Amino acid sequence: MNTLKQLQEYMSGRKLFLPGALALSALSSLLGMMPYIFIWLLIRELLAGEQNLSWDQVHFYAWWAMGTAVAGIAVYFLALTLSHLAAFRVETEMRRISMKCILKMPMGFFDHNTSGRIRKIIDDNVSVTHSFLAHQMPDLAGSLMMPVVSLVLIFVFDWRLGLACLVPLALAVGIMSSMMGSAGQRFMKKYMNSLEEMNTEAVEYVRGIPVVKVFQQTVFSFKSFYNTINRYKDMVLKYTLMWEIPMSSYTTIIHGFAYLLIPLGILLIGNPAEPAVIILDLLFYILVTPVFAQSIMRSLHLNQALGQASEAVKRTEELTHTAPLAKAADPEPITGHSITFKNVTFTYPGAGEKALDNISFHLPQGRTLALVGPSGGGKTTIARMVPRFWDVDTGQVSIGGIDVRDIAQDHLMNNVSFVFQNTRLFKTTLRENILYGNPNASADAVEQALESAQCRQIVEQLPLGLETRIGVDGTYLSGGEQQRFALARAILKDAPIVVLDEATAFADPENEHMIQKALGILTKGKTVLMIAHRLTSVMDVDSILVIDKGNVAEKGTHAELLARQGLYARMWDEYQRSVQWTIGTKEAHHA
Repeated sequence: MNTLKQLQEYMSGRKLFLPGALALSALSSLLGMMPYIFIWLLIRELLAGEQNLSWDQVHFYAWWAMGTAVAGIAVYFLALTLSHLAAFRVETEMRRISMKCILKMPMGFFDHNTSGRIRKIIDDNVSVTHSFLAHQMPDLAGSLMMPVVSLVLIFVFDWRLGLACLVPLALAVGIMSSMMGSAGQRFMKKYMNSLEEMNTEAVEYVRGIPVVKVFQQTVFSFKSFYNTINRYKDMVLKYTLMWEIPMSSYTTIIHGFAYLLIPLGILLIGNPAEPAVIILDLLFYILVTPVFAQSIMRSLHLNQALGQASEAVKRTEELTHTAPLAKAADPEPITGHSITFKNVTFTYPGAGEKALDNISFHLPQGRTLALVGPSGGGKTTIARMVPRFWDVDTGQVSIGGIDVRDIAQDHLMNNVSFVFQNTRLFKTTLRENILYGNPNASADAVEQALESAQCRQIVEQLPLGLETRIGVDGTYLSGGEQQRFALARAILKDAPIVVLDEATAFADPENEHMIQKALGILTKGKTVLMIAHRLTSVMDVDSILVIDKGNVAEKGTHAELLARQGLYARMWDEYQRSVQWTIGTKEAHHA
């Protein structure tokens, strides 16, 4: 009932469609039982003897048998129509509301929720609810109505044969109840988890295919994907084998009514007073008892679908109920562009250790601050606090003296540009990709941004120029070329604050040179917070912070930090040795 209540919240103007579908389905079940009764009456009329036979009565029963059968099908069709209309509304609303919620999530949310998992939850899980509402729910009324009516009928015609029917029915229901218990619910949770894991790993594997092909590896080289498939296979196989004997027993018993009815019928026929009636009743029971098997199997499928739908709704709402960033009640405008961290502490959701621990520093307007340090120290976390990917646990991040939490989100985004290692270009034209930085920019401004980002040569080599599409139906660019177009987008935006997360990390020497020139134009006169692993790129910045284990280990200029002979000096020494390292023969090294 809780699952149905949750699903009804997405039906908006179609909330009455589902009860209507259930009512029509119940009526359809009653109509579906009527042909059995009319057939029994027709056979009884035919067995009445030639003198008492009324062909008008035979025709009457025959027509009513056919009419109720057709009416049952028609009413069931109407029930399915209503349930499908309700299901389509739920499917549409769940997707719409989910995507609306996703758009409000903090940008850090997407670092911890892969595209494969989000697609699985919003797309596939919503489809599960559609199948449940459109197909299984209308069968609920029939699954409840038909056994009740059948039980009444089997005791009305002959209580002795009716009791015989209850024996296999009770055994079958007992077996089915054990199969639909807590073990089935635990399996459904594991099943949904496995599907999400496979979706996530499949997306990652597809993205990694170029690497796999370059190194002549197979699917087995992508251990995570391979192991996920194996875990899914082992889990489903174990679950299937667990129910092998119960399911076989259930199938045998639920179709075994005749093995009790026929021997009992033979014994009852021995009574000379009512052999014809016993035969007729026995025929009726043989016709009716398959209804029990059909009803119980419907209940099994309904319970399975309910488990899937319940888990799907739960996962969808867990995803979309992630708290969005709080909006400022009275947002303040940005009047300055300095950046200040004051006693900032932050822990990622679900993590046991702090990512940042009491971080404090001040970056004056128009200056450049570089973050360096060991991997995993917290550099990227600091950079992402500025555009408010996450909110701090304690402390304060401010721009121009104003807490970023007191700045309207769109206003904050308009004042910050960020360029990360992993560039994202949309599968549309190059012009539209650049205009994401400033949709209202003029054609001259776009051309100037291309020039500044060193993209002119790339555009001139493309037959369609800026109208060239990126992606499946268009052109593929190298990582360095994509980064230059991302810089063009940032230059066009012309935000006063620039956050750079190792923008040249994956560029070849030629592209790196071009990117460095573009970065020079992008950061001119701006407040710049940059993350760098190549220490030569931070030699001339205004200030350097060395971040280690979520703390500020050292602070100063390049020369000051070298003079201290601390962590930065050791990193500089290791960097110098790495750039001087070459591959050669022993003789060359000895020489």
